[in-house]
Amino acid sequence: MKMMHMAHCVTLVQLSISCDHLIDKDISSKSDPLCVLLQDVGGGNWAELGRTERVQNCSSPEFSKTLQLEYHFETVQKLRFGIYDIDNKTPELGDDDFLGGAECSLGQIVSSQVLTLPLMLKPGKPAGRGTITVSAQELKDNRVVTMEIEARNLDKKDFLGKSDPFLEFFRQGDGKWHLVYRSEAEFECIHPEKQQKKKTYKNSGTICVKICQVETEYSFLDYVMGGCQINFTVGVDFTGSNGDPSSPDSLHYLSPTGVNEYLTALWSVGTVVQDYDSDKLFPAFGFGAQVPPDWQVSHEFALNFNPSNPYCVGIQGIVDAYRQALPQVRLYGPTNFAPIINHVARFAAQAAHQGTASQYFVLLLLTDGAVTDVEATREAVVRASNLPMSVIIVGVGGADFEAMEQLDADGGPLHTRSGQAAARDIVQFVPYRRFQNAPREALAQTVLAEVPTQLVSYFRAQGWVPLKPLPPSAKDPAEAPQA
Repeated sequence: MKMMHMAHCVTLVQLSISCDHLIDKDISSKSDPLCVLLQDVGGGNWAELGRTERVQNCSSPEFSKTLQLEYHFETVQKLRFGIYDIDNKTPELGDDDFLGGAECSLGQIVSSQVLTLPLMLKPGKPAGRGTITVSAQELKDNRVVTMEIEARNLDKKDFLGKSDPFLEFFRQGDGKWHLVYRSEAEFECIHPEKQQKKKTYKNSGTICVKICQVETEYSFLDYVMGGCQINFTVGVDFTGSNGDPSSPDSLHYLSPTGVNEYLTALWSVGTVVQDYDSDKLFPAFGFGAQVPPDWQVSHEFALNFNPSNPYCVGIQGIVDAYRQALPQVRLYGPTNFAPIINHVARFAAQAAHQGTASQYFVLLLLTDGAVTDVEATREAVVRASNLPMSVIIVGVGGADFEAMEQLDADGGPLHTRSGQAAARDIVQFVPYRRFQNAPREALAQTVLAEVPTQLVSYFRAQGWVPLKPLPPSAKDPAEAPQA
């Protein structure tokens, strides 16, 4: 009997904060700064998550109290740091001098590991030379205990056959029982009642712990904070079934506000992923259109019409390239995914050849209908399942997306016609219409939820550790040894 137990816990991140060159508000001495952490909870509202201690008479404080919050890859967690000069004992901040603030996302912090930002008194007005530096560390215990156990000569408890024994290890703490009991290498199974009734009783069998190994199991944040870059690529469907872009009935029609379902989906997913790519340069392609100057159908054309440099600067750059390309191409068909999947797979293969956990690729395909090159796409996905990449497909409009559901392969491994199985599930498909009336972030939460697991499963299968050495894991204060 083999057993494996991992200490699972909520993904908590611990932030350490320091400041430099704070402005002085006190007349006869330096300021007495304190940092307040707020998180955007929507609707223009911010909720306070915590405060550091006050450091007296210091313009470059290094706060000893860390601040903790939950980390979610699939959402943009906007944070605001406020530095105040505290000269009284009231908890309200309205009567304290504001020394500057900064905003960023938690994704930016963890992907940088250490992030330094200028402090601002208000938009466009710096707080002198003041800066804030935030570093992140995951609160976890990533040790995995693997045990191989065998039982011998157990008592028979079933009337017509042998017993069906199982073994449980428990530790009591905080009023609950936790499954982490550590035993000796071999010990006897003693039945207390039998021992009292029968003097010749020895035991009811023995249990032997043959193997007990404690290993490190790296998390998604271990890889990201270790330097892994997540490369984001976009493919947009320009087939004729979308309808004439100049018609309000078209899926490519731009509303008076300049948006449509394609752009809404792009913004939702892109704003999350962009925090994990340091250069913010994203290749963007179209497929299924006739493109100038020869008007041949292309299933892999650069949205900026620069095939040698298809990179767009930021998500806004992709949006701008899409808007400029729309009137310059002729919507045609068919809907072929394989060319763009294979394009990204070539880069993923180059990254895999390095033999390090340095890069992972996420391809976002935005489409209005069922894929035409089904078998070619299946083969492309199966090949890509052996590479550091994931494919996200968002179905725009109300077409039949049954073929895309099959690519998602939640019911079992995807197979090619020849019978080759995918090494792992790398495709996530969702129809956009399911999120039409939901908050924009709901789409990203659904389509990106599996990416961390897919990334970790790939690197773990390769036996690749995080690129940079990681500091010792911070332990939850609730689990720290008590003096």
